This record gives sequence, structure tokens and C-alpha cells, in this order.
Amino acid sequence: MPYLRNYRLLISHSWSYQNHYEKIKEWLNNSSNFEWCNHSISADKPYDSSTDRELKEKLTRQISGCSAVIVVAGMYTNYSKWIDYEIDEALRLNKPIIGLKPWGSERTPTKIATNASVLVAWNSTSLRNAVRKYAN
Repeated sequence: MPYLRNYRLLISHSWSYQNHYEKIKEWLNNSSNFEWCNHSISADKPYDSSTDRELKEKLTRQISGCSAVIVVAGMYTNYSKWIDYEIDEALRLNKPIIGLKPWGSERTPTKIATNASVLVAWNSTSLRNAVRKYAN
């Protein structure tokens, strides 16, 4: 059996679209021959940060330990300062960004389209293949 790499991934997401985050986790958790560690911040375990600066520092630490950042490429990302920050930090820290286009999506936010290492379709196989190829 080939060596299984344990990918360290942060799934950048909006809590208003928690279903996207949960679906991605489900895909990754149910993938055979695929190990991963979740560096994301979930709605059920949010960071206790009293200031934006504190939260930015915590996010930067999470991203710095990742092998890749997965960003759901829904148009709502245009309106999230935290997803924007996560993309900027991934770029600054030279982390690959895997853009995942939601099912039925007709447009992709410019920030993701221009900065993602790859944009993939909304399915588990495309996502796993992108992680295997781009995560460092």
C-alpha cells in the first residue's frame, strides 16, 4: 500500500454557508486512502478573540501550519473580510489555494479566480485530486 500523506487543510468558509463547509468535511472524511487534519475554524468551536488583530493572529497561525487552503468560490466570498484575509495570508505564506466552485455556480469571484492555484468542480474526486496535486 502506498504511503498515505496526512494533508493539513484549512477550509475557508462563511458561517452563513455552513452547509458548504460540512459537505467538504464529509467528502474528505469519507475518502478512502486519504488522511487529513482540519485546521479550519468551525461555528461550533469559534475562536475566542476580542479584537480583529487577535483573530488575524490566530488565523495566520492556522494557515501557516497548513499544506493548502480550500476556498469555496461562491459569490458571497466577495463580502467576507475574513475569507479575504485568509486568501491574502495564504498568498503571503506561499500556501496553495484550491478554489472549489459550488454546484450550479455560474460566476467565480475575481479574487479567487486570479489567486487560486487551481479551480475545481464541486465534487469529492476533483477536490481530493487537487489536494493531492497542489498541497505542499
